[in-house]
Amino acid sequence: MNYSTETYQNFLRSKILQAPLAGFHVDKDKIHQSLFPHQRDVVHWAVAGGRRAIFMSFGLGKTRIQCEIIRQINLHEGGKHLIICPLGVKQEFQLMDGPALGMDIRYVRTQAEVLASTSSANGESPFMITNYERVRDGDIDVNQFTTVTLDEASVLRSFGSKTYQTFLRMFDKVKYRFVATATPSPNKYKELIHYGGFLGVMDTGQALTRFFQRDSTQANNLTLYPHKEQEFWLWLSSWAVFVQKPSDLGYSDEGYDLPPLEIHYHMLQADHETAGVDRDGQIKMFRDAAISLLDASKEKRDSIALRLGKAIEIMNTESPETHWLLWHHLEDERHEIKKAIPEANIVYGSQKLELREQLIVDFSAGRYRILATKPKIAGSGCNFQRHCSHAIFLGIDYKFNDLIQAIYRIYRFLQSEQVHIHIILMDSEEAIMKVVQNKWRKHDELVANMQALIKKHGLAKSIQGELMRSIGVKRQEAMGKDFIAVNNDCVLEVSEMVDNSVGLIVTSIPFSNHYEYTPTYNDFGHNQDNEKFFEQMDFLIPQLLRVLQPGRVAAIHTKDRILYGNATGLGMPSVDPFSDLTRERFVKHGFIYMGRITIVTDVVRENNQTYRLGWTENSKDSSKMGVGCPEYVLLFRKLPSDTSKAYADNPVTKDKAKYTRGRWQVDAHGFWRSSGNRFMRPEEIATLNMPIIQELWKNYNSTHIYDYNSHTRIGEQLETEGKLPATFMLFAPVSHHENVWHDVNRMRTLNGNQSQKNLQMHVCPLQFDIVNRLIERYSNPGELVLDPFGGLMTVPYCAIKLCRQGYGIELSTDYWRDGVAYCRAAESEMNMPTLFDALQIHEGDLVTEVENG
Repeated sequence: MNYSTETYQNFLRSKILQAPLAGFHVDKDKIHQSLFPHQRDVVHWAVAGGRRAIFMSFGLGKTRIQCEIIRQINLHEGGKHLIICPLGVKQEFQLMDGPALGMDIRYVRTQAEVLASTSSANGESPFMITNYERVRDGDIDVNQFTTVTLDEASVLRSFGSKTYQTFLRMFDKVKYRFVATATPSPNKYKELIHYGGFLGVMDTGQALTRFFQRDSTQANNLTLYPHKEQEFWLWLSSWAVFVQKPSDLGYSDEGYDLPPLEIHYHMLQADHETAGVDRDGQIKMFRDAAISLLDASKEKRDSIALRLGKAIEIMNTESPETHWLLWHHLEDERHEIKKAIPEANIVYGSQKLELREQLIVDFSAGRYRILATKPKIAGSGCNFQRHCSHAIFLGIDYKFNDLIQAIYRIYRFLQSEQVHIHIILMDSEEAIMKVVQNKWRKHDELVANMQALIKKHGLAKSIQGELMRSIGVKRQEAMGKDFIAVNNDCVLEVSEMVDNSVGLIVTSIPFSNHYEYTPTYNDFGHNQDNEKFFEQMDFLIPQLLRVLQPGRVAAIHTKDRILYGNATGLGMPSVDPFSDLTRERFVKHGFIYMGRITIVTDVVRENNQTYRLGWTENSKDSSKMGVGCPEYVLLFRKLPSDTSKAYADNPVTKDKAKYTRGRWQVDAHGFWRSSGNRFMRPEEIATLNMPIIQELWKNYNSTHIYDYNSHTRIGEQLETEGKLPATFMLFAPVSHHENVWHDVNRMRTLNGNQSQKNLQMHVCPLQFDIVNRLIERYSNPGELVLDPFGGLMTVPYCAIKLCRQGYGIELSTDYWRDGVAYCRAAESEMNMPTLFDALQIHEGDLVTEVENG
């Protein structure tokens, strides 16, 4: 593929991130005059976007804004429009904000009622409202609506993660979509990303890989890449508006000042003499609800009487006319509240929806004095501020969002009295309280961050210029006697290399959009999907073919990718055959496919990263369990000039004295016969420590016939002895085939050096073992070995050690700089310490241990 620099630059510019515009323009003077200026601005912005998130603080008018949005869309193109809200909120739309805008908003429970609402016989109305439960559990077809807006969408979290994600994918055919909530969780990045997926701004999986680094030891543990944090919040603000007060949009805050809020913590003394015993039968000195969910639940049950007594004491300190909200978490608490406080009306999950709604409406209207309920039932969307300014939390848990949402049922616009919030907890729950307080601080940081962005950019200004990453990198080159290391885009760099100048290509390509390594659009990991990734590879692969010598090999390290069920909608993990797609692309551009080397990975470690191969899940239904994903080295060859015998123009020759017939036969046949020695009995192996077990297992399994039953019995015996580790695989299958490598040391990488130095770790480093074998097998001494994705320069480093010339290209300046240091050290015979060196583990130590038993 021949290309111009401008063609490649155009491709890079096509990757600029921006939220799509799917709406239409509406003049501000046509927006209903009952809206305040800040509300009109948000309506104008949201309608233009067509699919937007409205994150506005409590009492700023989200209800009226949503009503006006669907009214404007109806004026523009008709259709049917649906509001989905929590229990107890519909009256805000039906009785207050809807009528103020001249809208007849009908409550619908079923698909039949939807059809009746649009029937002329019943007085046609295009505006409807329903509850989340009706959509989740009923028969309402949401895709028949032109517009759907989710009010207090964060309430979906209480449905559970699976329902939450499934629910948000139900609306693919709805043209206009909106979400509105006051408190998107600052500690749940996935919540924000799922909103973006619901709105069609960006695929959930793409957003996760674009902005977040994964914890290689624990699935779903996500943290923002430091170099992407600003871009993430800018991207977020392109489709979501965060407003805490009108002044954020340049208007006066008059009338929106809230009265004082006072939080009262009441810490009660637990009876630590009843702490019980731990799982090992040891007597515990103290009760500690923070140890586990089981402990927390037990602490709440054991202390109900004490906490309820404190709540009654607090309520008795106020006048008999004071209205109270009593928040609780357990069903046992509900039953005790009814006994101890007969006056209280209790709203709970098994009640009929109509009764629950009526009780909430009546309390909101001040028709009775005490309401007891759970935050997950009435903690979102309800407006209790007109008659209530006192609330008691009968306990505390880790759910910060439930806490703050419940507080803001009374601490919101139109509250005229000082608000008192009483939180009752046991001293054994102090650690939980500190976690919640820390989440509160993070929430405040999120609010401040988004306030700063909205004040800087406003709503009308495009932030596309701010979202543009850099394109390109200032080329830097470091040279030694045996290496060249270049800091540059590999497409641009390889295109300047001389034809037929490379003896071997060894590289680990990025795994599509699975990781991003730099904040520049040149990064191959910064692509929307496989299609875009391979579109960029189309610029590189022909250049690799051009610079490779005729008849020589390109060894491409890759692996298949796990696709998570919550991103694909399949409900189960599946595998993206990325290695096959890579093979197809190289063949498409003229490479000859020669086969693949399989590198077995640790299935236990993989499960710790993906949670897809779990023993517990296998016990429930083993039909959904696949196998661990190995890594592959795909072998490609450039056709030689003379294909009569297809020898390379410059062959890779072997000295028969060193490369013996015996070695050739083993390599060629790829199968090693067993010597017939037996497995050690499980009870014999169980007496050894883990390093010795692993060494003996590897040595034995390399020379003996494999026995599946014996293999599994060893693991079962060790498990009963408490010696089967949960964090790595002690008995990995040992390969007898030269093209399936089992003994690659997963820790021997230049990343080991990075971690020793507390530097940023390269996400997918190549192992020395892999690189050394490929270089020795497919190149001659003195030849040039190229790695276009050089990373920490592992390939040039190994090439130097094996008396070759190394050429590495790396986009990340930090990786390049560290890689240059490693290459210089290798060249000057200064062996940089590996992880094993740092731990002072030498080959002789293990031999001595085994000999001493």
